[in-house]
This record gives sequence, C-alpha cells and structure tokens, in this order.
Amino acid sequence: MLTSYFKFLGHQLKGWPQQNYYLFFFSFGCQVMTLASAPITWLTVITFIGTTLGVLCVLAINAAKSVNGVLGILSALCFIIVGFNAKNYLSIGEQVAYMITLDIPVLLSANWNINMASKIRQFSARSWFVALAATAVVYLLSGYLIGHLTDDPRPWIDAISFSISLTAGVICFLRFNNQYFWWLASGIAQLVLWFISYRQGSATLAMAINSSIYLINDVMAFTISPWYNQKERERLSAAEQAYAEKMGIE
Repeated sequence: MLTSYFKFLGHQLKGWPQQNYYLFFFSFGCQVMTLASAPITWLTVITFIGTTLGVLCVLAINAAKSVNGVLGILSALCFIIVGFNAKNYLSIGEQVAYMITLDIPVLLSANWNINMASKIRQFSARSWFVALAATAVVYLLSGYLIGHLTDDPRPWIDAISFSISLTAGVICFLRFNNQYFWWLASGIAQLVLWFISYRQGSATLAMAINSSIYLINDVMAFTISPWYNQKERERLSAAEQAYAEKMGIE
C-alpha cells in the first residue's frame, strides 16, 4: 500500500508544463547561490529546504497535481520556524492555515487527488463578493490582534499577506481557478513583507527570492496552467484518466 502511494507521488511529479520545470531549476540555482554567499547556519539551511519544497508545492498546484499536499506540509514546517525567528507571527498562522485548509484536506480527499484537472471551476458574482469580503474581514481582525497581542514589528504588512493567502488556500481547495488572483496578490504581499524583514535584519534574502519565484509562478498560471489553459487541462485530464485506469483507480 505504501509502495503504491509513493508511486502515485512520483507520478504526480511528472507531466507538468515544461515551464514549471524550468522555473524550479532557476529557483533552485538562485537559492543555492544565496545559501553559499552567506554564513551557513541552521536557520539558512532550514530556509533553503523550505523554499525548495515550497516552490515545488506551488508549481504542483500550478500543474493541478495533488502532490502539493505532502510538499506543502513539509515546507510549512520549515517556514514556521523561519517566521518565528523573524517575528512575522502571522506568517506562521499563514502556514498553519495552508495545512488546515489545503494540504491536509488534499491528502485526505480522494476526490481532490484523482483527475483534479477535470474538476476546475469558476467564480460566480456571489463567490467574488464572499471571497473579497472574507479577505477584508480577516485582514482587519488579524492586523489588529497581532499588533496588540504580540511584538510583531510589521503587523499590518504581515496581515495583508496572511489574509490574502488564507483566502487563496480555501479557494484553491474548492477548485476555483480564480484563486490565482489571490495568489498573485499574495506573492506581491509576501515579497514586500520578506524584503522589509530582510532590510531590517529579521530574515535572510532567500525568503524574498522565494516570494519572487512564487510571483513568477502565479503569472505563468494565467497562460500555461491547466487552471486557465483549456488545451493543457484536456491533455492533463486524459493523462490522469489513463493513469487511473492503469492503476485500477475509480
């Protein structure tokens, strides 16, 4: 049973748009250079592992592959440590929210794991309103609470990233392609947060670089990803259906 699951995870790393692989190796090279250009500590190593797995995770989501559940949990654990060290406490909440709203449900949901590309859908007008309103409410509440209850030096910047990312995780699990408007905004917010954290001496440059890679991935999603590209969705759906039939998966 375990062997079959590992084979499934290996299959989930295949069949991505070529641009996804190019972006991963570009990101990997940037992170290796960043790691090697500064003193290597336990924190920089954890950051390197987290950013590498994190990029794989967002690229898996881009490719509509459910291996993001495993990759997301592993990278989240690394980012929680990094966020705590930088006192970006809502970035910790952001990673916990990802695990609760996206990573763990993906691992437990057979419906999400099988031929996900064929189940992609779009927002209605009501869905847009609910998602935007939820983002605004979470932003105001989280910014106020984290600013009053902790020593977070950047509470409202932290809150922007947290509120957008939390909503994006829920939208993603519900299989709406509109998630990428939130992921794009989240990438910008995280880039600002971690660059300011780096300038203030609270984090390494690796996290800002990681956010910029996420941003590139989000832009790519509107063109090559199965979430938006009909031909790519049909190709992936056919490949996943063939794999399911081969493995005897209903």
